[in-house]
Amino acid sequence: MTEFTKLTLSEARDALHKGDISSVEITSAHLDAIDDAKELNSYIVVTADKAMDMAAKADAMIKDGTAKGMTGIPIGIKDLYCTKGVHSQAASHILDGFKPEYESTVTSNLWDDGAVMLGKTNMDEFAMGSSNENSYYGPVKNPWRATKENGELSDKNTVPGGSSGGSAAAVAADISIASTGTDTGGSIRQPASFTGLVGLKPTYGRCSRWGMVAFASSLDQAGPLTKTVRDAAIMMESMAGYDPKDSTSTNITVPNYEAALTGDIRGLKIGVPKEYRVDGMPDGIEKLWQQGIDWLKDAGAEIIDISLPHTKYALPTCYIVAPAECSSNLARYDGVKFGLRVDGDSLDDMYKKTRAAGFGDEVKRRILIGTYVLSAGYYDAYYLKAQRVRTLIANDFKAAYEKCDVILTPTAPSAAFNLGEKVSDPLSMYLNDVFTVPASLAGLPGISVPAGLSSQGLPLGLQLLGQAFGEEQLLKVADVLETAAGFKAKPAKWWGENT
Repeated sequence: MTEFTKLTLSEARDALHKGDISSVEITSAHLDAIDDAKELNSYIVVTADKAMDMAAKADAMIKDGTAKGMTGIPIGIKDLYCTKGVHSQAASHILDGFKPEYESTVTSNLWDDGAVMLGKTNMDEFAMGSSNENSYYGPVKNPWRATKENGELSDKNTVPGGSSGGSAAAVAADISIASTGTDTGGSIRQPASFTGLVGLKPTYGRCSRWGMVAFASSLDQAGPLTKTVRDAAIMMESMAGYDPKDSTSTNITVPNYEAALTGDIRGLKIGVPKEYRVDGMPDGIEKLWQQGIDWLKDAGAEIIDISLPHTKYALPTCYIVAPAECSSNLARYDGVKFGLRVDGDSLDDMYKKTRAAGFGDEVKRRILIGTYVLSAGYYDAYYLKAQRVRTLIANDFKAAYEKCDVILTPTAPSAAFNLGEKVSDPLSMYLNDVFTVPASLAGLPGISVPAGLSSQGLPLGLQLLGQAFGEEQLLKVADVLETAAGFKAKPAKWWGENT
């Protein structure tokens, strides 16, 4: 049964369609693996009965010839997505007991294509975090551990990145073939880099946000975490599409992303921004970036030096805009209609006690920052100025894409760090998003591809940034980069009964 969990999405799809395996078999194997990997804490809820029922229906679709790209594929769903009748709490205490009576558009698309839900994956509460240490259900452990100088595996746990850390850890540990994530400032791409996966953030508006618990509405975007670029292309096609229920959804035809993986990038221009060379970046990441440049050059691409001059303002801009929007979005959680309620002596007292008990420290921090920058006297000085800088950042990308087709950068400024290492230093934690935030502010697509290992044997990713709705071209270049890197490393198994 173990070999079933090692399959990539495309391998599983092909084997299912040929009749070599059944969805019931592959789903059962993953459920057994999940049970063995409880120590990772990557799942909040495992929907075993539902998964087996969906797998049986998927096998019927395959048998009657109505199968699609995701039919029979067992996947994890980030707890930020509303799933009808199933725990959907954004890993927060304040949404205790919430089981929606509706399905998010993205998950509806996946179920319509025959995908199988293994369960809801752990995450930073309300998607606020870069390490998956902010969940009400406890931190997620990265399947990857550092290697000591003597070659032995460290006994210290590393973070899987955030906020989609549970989704990333599940795929990296082979307890999900693929998973959904969401990316506000890098929350798909950074966990992908930390866990040796492919993480794709599509263009803002490519995937519907309807039924996703909102953090920062102008930044949040759904996307896949997968084992390969081809897997990302297959899953992305299933997730994407126009949704009239989402006013930010764009009515553009979803292409066949897998068909874009031709392996030919001759003549494409790859931009390399000088501003992404930051102080203190490890030599290993700098060398890997140069190696990525060489790989793409050898594949026939032309390397172009570009400038994105307002990059240094991206992080502070994001950490004004996102908290402001979170302050507004999270005002609805007051103990009145759903979720947690802590009784008080008055309505105001009930509000205060419910929100005090229901929100974690990081969520409270961002609500307070957001409320402050939106308050009278500070709106112009902070929020309005941040929106203006956001426009300048977007204009930088527009100017750059007049010279190049795709941009290549590192994904994160470091490999995965140890659990607890940065949890008491919010500013240090926020710096993990320094390379991913600019594209989020501009609404552009980005993908992280595993490309090498750090000196301690931990995964490192390279990031490609594309033009708006240019996912086909982005995936094409990512496929070539993936092939050149030849990243095949897997984490040494230290969890479970069989270790």
